[in-house]
Amino acid sequence: MTAHWNFAAHTLYRTYDIQIFDGALSFAIHSNKVLGFAQFLQALHPDSPEGDGFLRIFWKQAFNCLFPYSSEDKEGMNICTGQEKLESIPPTLFEMSMLGQSYSIYNAIYAIAYSLHKTYTSKTKLTAKISRGRHSQLNVQAWQLHPFLRSISFNNSAGDTVLFNENGELVAGFDVINWVTFPNQSLVKVKIGWMDPQALPGKELFINEEAITWHSMFNQAPKHSLVVEAHEKHVYLAIPPGTLEVLPFAVCNDYCRPGYIRKAKEGQPFCCYDCVPCAHGKISDQKDMDDCFKCADDQFPNKHKDQCLPKQLTFLSFSENLGMIMTSLALSFSLLTALVLALFIKSQNTPIVKANNRELTYSLLISLLLCFLCSLLFIGQPQTAVCYFRQTSFGVIFAVAVSCVLAKTITVVLAFMATKPGSRMRKWVGRQLTSSIVLTCSMIQAGLCAVWLATAPPFPDLDMHSLDEAIIVECNEGSLNMFYCVLGYLGFLAAISFTVAFLARKLPDSFNEAKFITFSMLVFCSVWLSFVPSYLSTKGKYVVAVEIFSILSSSAGLLVFIFFPKCYILILRPELNSKDQLIKRK
Repeated sequence: MTAHWNFAAHTLYRTYDIQIFDGALSFAIHSNKVLGFAQFLQALHPDSPEGDGFLRIFWKQAFNCLFPYSSEDKEGMNICTGQEKLESIPPTLFEMSMLGQSYSIYNAIYAIAYSLHKTYTSKTKLTAKISRGRHSQLNVQAWQLHPFLRSISFNNSAGDTVLFNENGELVAGFDVINWVTFPNQSLVKVKIGWMDPQALPGKELFINEEAITWHSMFNQAPKHSLVVEAHEKHVYLAIPPGTLEVLPFAVCNDYCRPGYIRKAKEGQPFCCYDCVPCAHGKISDQKDMDDCFKCADDQFPNKHKDQCLPKQLTFLSFSENLGMIMTSLALSFSLLTALVLALFIKSQNTPIVKANNRELTYSLLISLLLCFLCSLLFIGQPQTAVCYFRQTSFGVIFAVAVSCVLAKTITVVLAFMATKPGSRMRKWVGRQLTSSIVLTCSMIQAGLCAVWLATAPPFPDLDMHSLDEAIIVECNEGSLNMFYCVLGYLGFLAAISFTVAFLARKLPDSFNEAKFITFSMLVFCSVWLSFVPSYLSTKGKYVVAVEIFSILSSSAGLLVFIFFPKCYILILRPELNSKDQLIKRK
């Protein structure tokens, strides 16, 4: 039965058969024996000048009588003498001990009293007006007591500590009561245990099995062991199906809350089961479910696994920190490349610029500038046009840049060979060869990209499954095979450039641009070799960030190692920018 069940609520229970409640177990609001309470009750009198008007009404109902001065019809009714004894009233109608509800009121009055006392004595927390008249009186509003009530803590006359928790709730438990009835319609409530929410985990509920008196229809011997398990401060007792001759037994479990499923305990009754959390990515939104289920593709489970929440769209945007860093790097390197190009154009008639094929140098710088700028296409929410062109433009522009490097490397080698007496290589040295190398290598890459766009072009896509709590807005490459073909072709050109430059690194100084190309292509190849495993192991916007970083770092490697030594001479050591210095040998 619940804690609020009370036979004394109405006089109709005088004729109610209470035998069916014999042996019942119930929770009751915690109470304790208050000293002097029984004497206080015994001293009550309906005609007392200090009495309450409610006492007369109670007296008439409790003793089923009328007072002599009452205007009601007294025929067939007993007359209230005032000498009636409260202890003579059956316990089903009135108890001489303080019940839980009265005990709560008793504590509440003392809490108010303590709070008023603190309010009166406080000089810094509350400003109160004290009116001087017949009585000294503290004039406060009810809401002004709240701060003191929340911090109140005292021991009442029954020895219990009264205090409130951090939520302003009374810290109190329940008593477990065993109802024992007798044939004369009397009963005794025996406290057999308690529930204390402040106790140690696993010790919240205590029941003294030996103190229980069961209903007479149950067989008292042999006495089965009563196993009671508390689950979220509830306990239930059940009767075995089809029999009333044995003691009731405790159900092993209350229920499995949402977020968990039931798993039967091997060798135990059907009502005994473990509550197992739902697996990763699944939820249960009802009690006692036998299986969990997955959320929709655009939703994900909350941390309690009892509800599905909508996923958020995620992509590398210009407004977030990572996007701003990548954008700043791309624009900074673009500006730096433009400054180097301007410096070379300004110094186009100097020996060091002429010696390194001006047109090829300008083409390489312009392609590097476009490489830095094309990385911006990878930032922001993917759109159809952007997805269509960003990988292909990256592939073609990089092919032009690497082709220029390859043409520079071959030019260095042929120029050295052409200086030998009787060499036939002089007819190959010139703009025609370098232009052919750049155009041929670039057109092959452009053809690959054209086939890619014609067969399976990239397109905007939503990846629902890679991340648990977000939907990735990405550009689907369409054909991964074509994507890796474009990357592979770039790697092939870079490998050839690196190999030729490495073999030509020890040529005389007058022609030796190969050692700078060697360092630049070493950086280029290292970046793109590490790109592939990084690209395959990352998810979401970080995939795009990896590709942007690879574009910027490889382009920066070409810019720094090929052009910075020449910029050093043009800006800081102009005396070395002469024909005599260029034709020097080691």
